[in-house]
Amino acid sequence: MLWPWSSPTSLVNLQGKTVQLRLPQLSDYEQWYALRRGSRDFLRPFEPRWTEADLAQRVFVTRVKRAREEAEEGTDYSLFIFLPDGRQQTLVGGITLSNVRRRAAQFVNLGYWMGQQFAGKGLMSEAVATCLPFVFDTLALHRIHAAFLPGNQASRRVLEKNGFIEEGFAEKYLQINGRWEDHVLFGLTRERYELASFTRRVG
Repeated sequence: MLWPWSSPTSLVNLQGKTVQLRLPQLSDYEQWYALRRGSRDFLRPFEPRWTEADLAQRVFVTRVKRAREEAEEGTDYSLFIFLPDGRQQTLVGGITLSNVRRRAAQFVNLGYWMGQQFAGKGLMSEAVATCLPFVFDTLALHRIHAAFLPGNQASRRVLEKNGFIEEGFAEKYLQINGRWEDHVLFGLTRERYELASFTRRVG
């Protein structure tokens, strides 16, 4: 299979009011490396453990190829978040829609990260909002799940602003920075999403 590494057209391209979400491309490497490297201490308490080796260009090439393959297969969507500025695009973070389940389940898991200098500006709330029509209308899924560390109030705000509700608590749910950590579980159903969309239209 031939991979359109240099193609400006992404398989998935979502446009919000101020942010744009698309699949990663090889040309994004320098921005990605600088943002991840510069935000390492900021991200460490919230992510699985990673090292400088994980930032190598060969690793990024594999990441780009895998993101394209998974999107084509419809199983996972690893998207970068950009702030467009004319012909330039500034990478600010990423969103992952992973483990798409069909048949009786019809759900997907949501994860995200934001570069330190762009956190707290409402960009992630907008990025998640930009993903929701893709999840419910394009992919025609029924639920979207998210989980965060109990003390992560920023993630709680992002999800609550987008209509997610708290659904439970999972003990030792994910390995974060080398330790198995408890997580708060949030979810959003199609019914709740459509009700919120209707309320905004008539409000």
